[in-house]
Amino acid sequence: MTPLLSRAIPFFPYAQVFQPEEDRLVGILRDVGRRGAFILQEDLRRFEENLARFLGARWAIGVANATDGLLIALLAAGVEPGSEVIFSSHTMVATAAAIHFAGAIPVPVDCGSDHLMDAAAAEAAITPRTSAILPTQLNGRTADMDALGEAASRHGLVLIEDAAQALGSRFRGQCAGTFGAAAAVSFFPAKLLGCLGDGGAVIANDDGVAKRVAALHNHGFDAEGNVTGWGFNSRLDNLQAAILDYRLRKYDAAIERRRHLARAYEAALEDLAEVVRPAAPDADAAHFDVYQNYEIEAERRDGLREFLRARGIGTLLPWGGEAVHQLQALGLGSWRLPETERLFERVLLLPMHVWLTDDEVEMIAASMREFYRGRV
Repeated sequence: MTPLLSRAIPFFPYAQVFQPEEDRLVGILRDVGRRGAFILQEDLRRFEENLARFLGARWAIGVANATDGLLIALLAAGVEPGSEVIFSSHTMVATAAAIHFAGAIPVPVDCGSDHLMDAAAAEAAITPRTSAILPTQLNGRTADMDALGEAASRHGLVLIEDAAQALGSRFRGQCAGTFGAAAAVSFFPAKLLGCLGDGGAVIANDDGVAKRVAALHNHGFDAEGNVTGWGFNSRLDNLQAAILDYRLRKYDAAIERRRHLARAYEAALEDLAEVVRPAAPDADAAHFDVYQNYEIEAERRDGLREFLRARGIGTLLPWGGEAVHQLQALGLGSWRLPETERLFERVLLLPMHVWLTDDEVEMIAASMREFYRGRV
């Protein structure tokens, strides 16, 4: 039997977001503070420009968080109150909340074998009341945007992306967040590019949409300081923007580290038929995955999770173990999404972050192998 690990392997080590770079981050704080550069300053403008350049987008507008970003994106793209917006039920509740608070009706649909929105299910859910399709680019992978884009175009629908987990992910060479009218990305500390609190951005290629986003996120003010309509107070803090701009310069290395770890998991788990792994890096030429999470399907999932917990290995059930359509308190109605429901009986997130070591991947795999090959 594998002995208890000499050290715990947490699902995500939040203190690492700060501690390894403490001196550099404190230096950024001092610089921003000494300049009195707190709200809508040059650090933010520079980060927005660099982020847009990284994504190949015309515009990136910093907002307070990705949920606000999705809400603002929906409003800026012209989604009408009372219309229906199709989304994948395998997502955080925030995706549906943004639709709800935009005044639209969230319509959940099934996911496919890649755990992302199934294009056929999305098209089957379109009604005369549908105004938009909102795929979640989940776990650092971009959905089949050819199929979803064609469906949206054929039916005259707006395409909005929840790219909170997919910064730098690409489909056919194009970055997540740049396919539709607008998109939201997240800078929550545990995200691919994380700050020291909440943060997000709206991505847009249309100048008109970007202009409306810029007004909506800042009390309705336009570039000349005139109130053009109702707006929100949802500005990315200038200090967080300065930190993010510093980290964006090193982001390619962070992506490569995650892809390296995904290869390590692929090799370490390949002999476990009881585990369905995500697509390996470079397994599909159409996709460039950045592995925000390492999401598996596992037989006897709950037993495996408890077995790993007893050995000091942290795991996570996505969204607390329920898809959005299963959250009765939301009052979305009765939906049967068989693929999503089957997935949520098996899905589990293993540790995946840049501080994870190759040895720790081997320890996790060894414990999983013991669970399935032993008489547990």
